[in-house]
Amino acid sequence: MIAKDFKFELLKESEGTFGRRGQIETAHGTIQTPTFMPVGTAGSVKAVNPDQLEDLGAQIILGNTYHLYLRPGTELISRAGGLHKFANWKRPMLTDSGGFQVWSLKGMRKITEEGVTFQSHIDGSRHLFTPESVMKAQRKIGADIIMAFDECTPYPATEKEVIKSLAYTQQWTQRAVEWLDQNPALHGYDQAFFGIVQGGMYEEFRHQAIEQMIDLDLPGIALGGLSVGEPAKTMYAVAEMCHPKLPKDKPRYVMGVGTPVNLLELIDRGMDMFDCVMPTRNARNGMVFTSQGLLSYKASKFSEIIDEPLDPECSCYTCQNFSKAYMRHLIKAQEPLAASLASIHNLHFYNHLMTQAREHLDAGTFKEWKEAQVKILGERAG
Repeated sequence: MIAKDFKFELLKESEGTFGRRGQIETAHGTIQTPTFMPVGTAGSVKAVNPDQLEDLGAQIILGNTYHLYLRPGTELISRAGGLHKFANWKRPMLTDSGGFQVWSLKGMRKITEEGVTFQSHIDGSRHLFTPESVMKAQRKIGADIIMAFDECTPYPATEKEVIKSLAYTQQWTQRAVEWLDQNPALHGYDQAFFGIVQGGMYEEFRHQAIEQMIDLDLPGIALGGLSVGEPAKTMYAVAEMCHPKLPKDKPRYVMGVGTPVNLLELIDRGMDMFDCVMPTRNARNGMVFTSQGLLSYKASKFSEIIDEPLDPECSCYTCQNFSKAYMRHLIKAQEPLAASLASIHNLHFYNHLMTQAREHLDAGTFKEWKEAQVKILGERAG
């Protein structure tokens, strides 16, 4: 499947690790990999504006088809010229298909070969997502990278459940490709379609899913069905079982993951792209990532700390201008600025971690650096 505005180049395979350096070209700019994508579910990364995101080094952000379809509607977004223009985001963008969201609705949806019938979490109205309708929605939204409509395999799942779930995803992926081939992009640039590898925690079925992606020759491949309750070691084992089969000339995206440690371990296993709501969600709930581990900035012990930032080693706007005492005051007073400043810090932390990972992959020192970072970041600072 050809996407003329999309190109992936493998720049380097680092010694002592499966980690790799790459570069993705899109109509809206270049992405250096490995990379982390801040999540802008409804067309906005919560509490952070586009200029701030650019200053933080965000190379690409993620939007969600399910949420944008329900509100404000993909027809409105299309009339605005696509989500880039609607949200005033000038850099690359990816949209998830909404498959995980409708799967997570549990008692509010029904899955068949045709697609998924579901009730809106907003007003209870009923809708049908099919591979074709989801591709149509993503054409209107206009992201540079669009994702297949898949059926997220739950954890744990029996072999029979995995086979049934994977069959849906494979059928839907083929139908999506056929629809996209007959319906070109709408906003003056091409879109790259990524398939999603499901198959539960079974090596045989994961490999079967990868073989379909290879046969379809898609621009990129994602690993789905992870971070759904399985232990971290199981997640890493799935990446390890998939790595040898994944083509080297395609970017590899692990969906919905994860903690800083997750990202580093998955980079070590040959993965390139990641997204997660954790940096902004944790920030709103009083938790930040620091060079010394996790820190709860709403803790009472920080109420008098007027001469220390959240992280003494951080160069973000928040740490350069505000103290732990001020941050604690803001969240205890329920001031919206707390969420904004803490989100700025966490997103800076994630983006800086990815920058460091790329530098160490380039220098051939990733393995040693990663192991030291995992030891630090796996501990709680306060």
